Amino acid sequence: MSNMLPIQAVIPKQSIFQVPAQTSVQEPEKTFGSFLKEAIQEVDTLQKVSDEATAKLVRGEKVDLHNVMVHAQKANIALTTTVEIRNKVVEAYQEISRMPL
Repeated sequence: MSNMLPIQAVIPKQSIFQVPAQTSVQEPEKTFGSFLKEAIQEVDTLQKVSDEATAKLVRGEKVDLHNVMVHAQKANIALTTTVEIRNKVVEAYQEISRMPL
């Protein structure tokens, strides 16, 4: 029993239970609409990069075929994911609209 430490020796001075002080400047929270807009813009950017790389390949410019395929695959995956997310959101909306009030 003599090997026991007092509880003050075990708990750090900065306890995880203490709430940090609030700062006076708060960052505005992003809305769902802003997240959606950014995601769509990112998909659009990937599509444009893919189109440009493909156009360079078709024109016979010196481009790496591997990079063209990588850009095309990234754009395809991003678009497919976006469409699937849209489908799930529409599905959820339809499910909610069918709920009785």
